[in-house]
Amino acid sequence: MVAATVLAWLLARFVNGFEVATIASRFSYVQDGQTLPGIPPFLPHFVLPWQLSGPDGQPLGLSLGLIKDLLGPAMAIALLGAIESLLCAVVADGMTGTKHDPDAELIGQGIGNTVAPFFGGIAATGALARTAANIRAGARGPLAAVFHALFILLVLLALAPLLGYLPMAALAALLLLVAWNMSELKHFRHILKIAPGSDILVLLVCFGLTVIFDMVIAITVGVVLAALLFMNRMAELTGGKHVEADHPHLESPLPEGVRLYEISGSLFFGAAEKAMRALHDIGARPRAVIIDIEGVTVMDVSGLVELDSAIERLQSDGVLVAVAGVHGQPALLMRRAGLRNVPGKLLLSASLPQALARVRHYLGESSTGQPMLTEKII
Repeated sequence: MVAATVLAWLLARFVNGFEVATIASRFSYVQDGQTLPGIPPFLPHFVLPWQLSGPDGQPLGLSLGLIKDLLGPAMAIALLGAIESLLCAVVADGMTGTKHDPDAELIGQGIGNTVAPFFGGIAATGALARTAANIRAGARGPLAAVFHALFILLVLLALAPLLGYLPMAALAALLLLVAWNMSELKHFRHILKIAPGSDILVLLVCFGLTVIFDMVIAITVGVVLAALLFMNRMAELTGGKHVEADHPHLESPLPEGVRLYEISGSLFFGAAEKAMRALHDIGARPRAVIIDIEGVTVMDVSGLVELDSAIERLQSDGVLVAVAGVHGQPALLMRRAGLRNVPGKLLLSASLPQALARVRHYLGESSTGQPMLTEKII
C-alpha cells in the first residue's frame, strides 16, 4: 500500500495527464460550507442518522417506510456481527487459553453499534485478522483492543491528508488478499467432504448468494434455510407411538382397558401434529389413557395446544387421562396454561409408575399387592 501510494503520487506529479482514483478523488467531506477531498481530519459530531443525505442528496427522514426497508438488512447485519464476533472470541480463547463471556460480547457490541450511527459510524464486529495480530504482538487483556482503537484514531486524525493519496486499486488488492486469507479453502473442502447434505446446502447457498448478490442477502437466506433444516431434523426425531408390549419402566403389565402412548422429542409447532397423531385413532374406547411425555425435552404453545386438544377429546368420551413424566420446561408451560389435576378426569404425575399407580387407584384395581406410590401433585 505504501509503495502504491508513493508510485501513484510520483506518476501524478511528473507524468502529464496521468490520473488514478484515490481516496481523495473518490471521497470528500464538507467543512465550513466547503467540499474538501479525502478523509475528514476531525472527529465526527452528533447527528441523527435519518437526517443524513440519501441517494438523492435529500435528508432520509424517519418514516415507517424507511424502517421497513432497513429492518431486513439490519437483522442480517446483526446476525452476521454476532456470529463473527463470537467466532473471533472463540479463536482468541484458543490462542490465549482464556474464556470469554458471550453475553458480555454481544451486549457490548450491541451498545456500540447502537451509539455509533449517531456519530456518523457504521456497524462493526470483532475482526479475526486484527485480533490474531494483536494477540501475536503480546495482547492478553481487553485493554489491548482499547489501545488498538485509540492508535487507529490517532493515525487517522494525524495522517488523513496522506491517506488521501492512497489509490483505490491498492485497497482493492488488499481486500482481495484479505478475502483469500479468510476464505480458508482447506476447511471449505473439508466441510464438503464430511458435512451432512443439509449443511453443505446452506454453505453453498450462502457462498453463491454472497458472490452473486451481497452478504446481507446471503446471511438472511442462510439463516432462514438453516432454521428450516434444523426444524426438519427436530421433527424427524420427534414422534409418538402406542406401546403394546410391557414398558421397561413398569414392574407389571398394564391393566385391562388402559392404553399407554409414548411421546418423545421436541413438541414444537413443526412436529406437534406428527407426535400426537397416534392419539387420533384409539379404536375401541378404553377406560384410561396414559400419555408418557418423559422424553419430551421442549414444548411450545403449538405442542401444548395439540396435547390439550387430545386430552379434551378423550375426556369428552369419558376416558380417564393421565399424563406421566411431567417435569422441566413442559411442566412449567402446562402449569401456566392452567392444566391441573382433576380427580377422576386428568392426572398429572412426575413418572410413569406413579401415573399407573394413580390410574389403578381411580379404576379401583389392585397394584399387585405393592404399596401405592405417594402422589406428587404437579
